[in-house]
Amino acid sequence: MRMFDIIDKKRHGLALTEEEIAYFVKGVTCGEIPDYQTSALLMAICFKGMTEQETAELTLAMAGSGEEMDLSHLRGIKVDKHSTGGIGDKTTLILGPLMAACHLPVVKMSGRGLGLTGGTIDKLEAIPGLSCALSMEDFFRQVEELGVAVASQTASLAPCDKKLYALRDTTATVDCIPLIASSIMSKKLASGSDAIILDVKYGSGAFMKTKEEAEELAEIMVSIGEHCGRRMDYVISDMDQPLGQAVGNAIEVNEAVLALKGEAPEDLMDVVYQLGAKMLVAGEIVKTEKEAYPLMKEHIQDGSALAKFREMIKRQGGDPSFMDTKELLPLGPFSEEICAEQAGIVTKVCADGIGHTALVLGAGRETKDEAIDPGSGVFVCKKVGDPVQKGDVLARIYSGSRELVESAKKECYQAFVIE
Repeated sequence: MRMFDIIDKKRHGLALTEEEIAYFVKGVTCGEIPDYQTSALLMAICFKGMTEQETAELTLAMAGSGEEMDLSHLRGIKVDKHSTGGIGDKTTLILGPLMAACHLPVVKMSGRGLGLTGGTIDKLEAIPGLSCALSMEDFFRQVEELGVAVASQTASLAPCDKKLYALRDTTATVDCIPLIASSIMSKKLASGSDAIILDVKYGSGAFMKTKEEAEELAEIMVSIGEHCGRRMDYVISDMDQPLGQAVGNAIEVNEAVLALKGEAPEDLMDVVYQLGAKMLVAGEIVKTEKEAYPLMKEHIQDGSALAKFREMIKRQGGDPSFMDTKELLPLGPFSEEICAEQAGIVTKVCADGIGHTALVLGAGRETKDEAIDPGSGVFVCKKVGDPVQKGDVLARIYSGSRELVESAKKECYQAFVIE
């Protein structure tokens, strides 16, 4: 079997066999296939697509390219949640402790951010002392005793996907449904949860630009998961404007803490509750999604979800005392208010524009090895539909560098459309 023939076959729009896909995944994982041939096949897939069968075979091969976690020794139905990425998406920080308070074990392997979408690990590690580099022994013990743990993905989990993703990111082959579906689901399958709830986003701040594309991606991932014996469900959510008001790392942790105190923006909690309801049904804590809403709200109101987050921070080496202060985690020392230059109604808050502003301020990274500034970010004061007067504050931006604040001001203002 030759890689040349596999590339040529896909270039002509033909379906690859299970053996050809297995050969490709094995060759990428062990480094036998050079990057230029791998990139050629990725581009051919982007142009010619893959059948559902091909996508499923690619996913399974990638999931089996490294270690696969066995969670069978943990009590209860283990439910995972995955977002396809969005601006201001801090739902994992809220859902993890909230589900644990509802007695649903959450075993979460998360990643770092690349580009505009922030990573859950970066956000958590904005908390002083907190580490997500847990040993498997500590990880499982914490889930057993507390009901929730969030750890950084190990290098041995779906290693083929890591190599493919690095190439996709540099060869303009990220935005391809079969490749997105196989990338996400290979990691989820290797993580070993019994049920997976997907948050598939669409809009200017997401990979999928239309609702129809998001639904297509969701249905493919559900089909793959069910084929592999997982309980699957999904939520389609809008990412045309940032989720909530905070975009960054420390600033998003602060908003998550406020959410657990019952003080979150409505759009953020809508998504949290939709996902949480599906997680609780999949985990057999409740029979219907309707039953899940009062249960979740009860655990927000009585402080038990916040207590779970506090304990999770402590167990992972962090200092939760910031949660008792009015200011919460400190933000960058240099800040600027972005003000409206005319009166009217906010008709658009471009998620990608706000995301890029946060990136310029230091909250994101353009390469995997780049350092981030945990205190930098954007606080969006006005959302779509809000009336504004000339001089009203649209957003506040924060950074550890005065120069970065100056360079980000214009882009932040341009993210708002006032009519």
